[in-house]
Amino acid sequence: MRILQTIVIGLCLVQTAFAQGIDRYSVVSRHNILTTSTIPKSPAQVGNGVFAFCMDVTGLQTFIPFNTLSDWGWHSEPLPPGKKVSDYKAPIVESFGKEIPLMLPDPSEPELTSWLSRNPHKFNLGRIGFILLRTDGSIAEEKDLIGTSQKVDLWTGIVSSDFTLDGEAVHVRTSCHPEKDIVAVSVESALMQEGKLKVFLDFPYSDKQGLAVYIGNYDVPSKHITSILSLRPDGALLRHTLDSTSYEVALNWSGKAKLTRESPDYHKYILTPPPSGNFEFTCRFLPGCAGKKDYSYLDSREGRFSVAEVEKASAAGWKSYWTSGAAIDLSGSKDTRWMELERRIVLSQYVMRLNECGLYPPQESGLVSNSWDGRFHFEMIWWHVAHYALWNKMDCFDKYLGVYRDFLPEARNRAASEGRSGARWPKCTGNFNREWPGAAHALLIWQQPHPIYLAEMDYRAKPSSEILDKWKDVVIETADYMADYVFWDPKTKKYIIAPPVTVLSENSDPYVTLNPIFELEYFHYGLKTALTWAKRLGLPESRTKKWRSVLKHLSPLPQEDGYYVSYEGIKDMWTKYNYEHPAITGIFGWLPGDNVDKAVFKRTFDRIQTDWTYDKVWGWDYPMMAMAAARMGEPRKAVDLLLENVHKFKFDEHGLCQTWPYPYFPTNGALLTAVAMMCEGWDGSTGNAPGFPTDGSWTVKYEGFNRMQ
Repeated sequence: MRILQTIVIGLCLVQTAFAQGIDRYSVVSRHNILTTSTIPKSPAQVGNGVFAFCMDVTGLQTFIPFNTLSDWGWHSEPLPPGKKVSDYKAPIVESFGKEIPLMLPDPSEPELTSWLSRNPHKFNLGRIGFILLRTDGSIAEEKDLIGTSQKVDLWTGIVSSDFTLDGEAVHVRTSCHPEKDIVAVSVESALMQEGKLKVFLDFPYSDKQGLAVYIGNYDVPSKHITSILSLRPDGALLRHTLDSTSYEVALNWSGKAKLTRESPDYHKYILTPPPSGNFEFTCRFLPGCAGKKDYSYLDSREGRFSVAEVEKASAAGWKSYWTSGAAIDLSGSKDTRWMELERRIVLSQYVMRLNECGLYPPQESGLVSNSWDGRFHFEMIWWHVAHYALWNKMDCFDKYLGVYRDFLPEARNRAASEGRSGARWPKCTGNFNREWPGAAHALLIWQQPHPIYLAEMDYRAKPSSEILDKWKDVVIETADYMADYVFWDPKTKKYIIAPPVTVLSENSDPYVTLNPIFELEYFHYGLKTALTWAKRLGLPESRTKKWRSVLKHLSPLPQEDGYYVSYEGIKDMWTKYNYEHPAITGIFGWLPGDNVDKAVFKRTFDRIQTDWTYDKVWGWDYPMMAMAAARMGEPRKAVDLLLENVHKFKFDEHGLCQTWPYPYFPTNGALLTAVAMMCEGWDGSTGNAPGFPTDGSWTVKYEGFNRMQ
C-alpha cells in the first residue's frame, strides 16, 4: 500500500508540473558556470551553433590559444604535385562472391590517399586576446592576475570576466550574436588610460593535426596572406587568405582606437584603445565575401552592430531557446544526486545548442577543437541530433539534416559503384560528399538506417504531407540500398550481412564478421519503418517487394550459450572483445527491439554490467545502456548509469565531456536523449516518467517532450 501511495504522489507531482509550468529561469540559472582560473583544455564559449568563440579566464584568448571555429571555415592544402583527385582508384574487395570497389587506401597512390584523408579540414579563424602590461612594462602572465573570476550566464549567453592586475580592476563582457558570426566585447579598466591594455588579432595557417585542442600554425607566415581592405577611424575590414580559401573580418570599435600590424612578415594586428576607462569592439567573421569590390554594406545598419545590440540579441536568442521545447526540474527529489544530474542536463543543452546547430552535422568535438580534421561522422549524426526531436526543439533538429537531401546524388553514385541500388551514405566527410579512404570508413554500415529513423522522428513530431515530401526520396533510396546490401544465403535460406563489414564497436576483424547483431536489428527497424512510409506515400506493393522479402527472411540475432553476442560465430567475445561500445545493449533501448528475446537480453545486459571493460568504452555508451535499463523496467539502474563519474563519462565545469577526442559531444547528446526517453517514455510504456524510480527518491517535473519510438 505504501508503494502505491508513493507512485500516486509521484504522478501528481508530474501532473502539477504540466498545470503550473516549470520555472525555467530558475532551473537554468542555478547552473550558471562560475570559475576562478583558466581550465587549459576547457574553454568558456559564446556562439550560435554555426560559429563559436572559445575563451580563457580573461574573456578572450589571452593566455591560451583557444579556437574560433565555424561551420563554413574549411581549407584544403594544394594537391600533391601532378596529382588529381580522380587519380585515386578504389581497391576491389570480394564479399560473398561479389567484387565491390570500396573506399580503402589506394596502395598505388599513398600520397594522394593521405591528402584525401585530411582535405578539406576545419581551421581556426583567428585568435583574439589582450596584451596586458605590468607596471614595469613586462607582459603579464595569468599568474600575475589576482581575483580572477568568470561567470557564464546561461540564460543570456553572456560571459563576464573579472580580474585585477597591479591593483587595477578589469571587467570584460563577451557575447555572440545568435544569427551573425560576431564576437562582441566590452572592457572597463583604468589600465587603458595608462596604455597597459591592448587587444591583438592573430591569424594562423592551418596545421596538420587531425586531432588537436589548439588549432593553427602561427609559424609559417609565408604560406598565407592577410591585408587591410579598408580602414576607418572606428573600424576596419581585413581579409585572410589560405591557398584557395578567403574570408573577411570586419572590426568596429568605440572611440578613436588605432589598428596596426605588429610586423609586415606576420599576421598579428594590434588594436590600441583610446585612453579612457571604457572600450567596446565587435569582430565579425564573414564567409563568401572574397572578390567583392563593394563593402559599403558593412557601414550600413545591417553591416555594423554595437556591443549593446549583440548583447540584446544574445539574451533574446537564448531566452527563446530555453523557453521553447521541453524542460525538466529535479529540485524536488530526495536523492541528493539530483543537482548533479540536472547540472549535466542543463549544461548539455547549452553546449549542444552553442556548438551543434549549424550548416552541417557537427564534428565530434563541435566548435571547440578539431577531431579527425574537423570532419563529421555520418554514423554519429543520430547521437548529435536525435535529442532535439525528443526535446521538441524541431528548429534545431532540422538545421542541418538537409545534408541527406543535398548529398543524395553522390550517395546514389556511391551505391551504383558497388553494383547496388539506392543511396549509400558515407562514414566520414566534410562540406563535400567524398568519403575518407580507410578501412572503417569503407566497411562501416550502421549509419545507413539513420535517415529513416530521423525521418520518422520528424514525422511523429509533425505528421504532414510536407514532412513526407521532405524525406520521401531519402527514405526510399536508403531502404533500397539496405535491401540490396544483404546477400541471400542458400544454405540458411536467410538474408545475411556478410563480410567484410565493420561493426559499430569497430573492434572485430571485418573479414570474418558475419551478421553483426546491432546492424541486423537496425536494418530490420529501417526496412520495417520504410514500409510504413511506403504506405503513407501510397507506393505500390510491387515497389517494396524486395524490402518485404528481406524483412521476412533476415537472419536471426546471433546467440551463444544463452547470451546475445556481437556477431555470428565470434570467438571469446567475453574475454577478447568485451571492450569498445557494448552495442548489444542498443538493440533494446535505443531501438524498440522487435526481434529481441527479452529474457536473453536481460541475461546479456547483466553480464555486460559485470564483464565489460569499462575503461575502454565511449561516453555515449552509458546513456545507451541507461535507455536499455529503462526499457527493461530497471529505472534505478538507468539513473545510476547517467550519474557515473568515470573517465569516459565526466562533465567538467563547462559541461564538456572529458574523453578522447576532447571534448566529445555525442556524450552530451546521448545524455539528453536518454533523459527525454526516461521522462516521456517510449511506445508501449505507461505512466509518467517511466525511466525514473517511483519510490519517492526522485520527483521529476517535466513538460514538452516527444515520445521515443
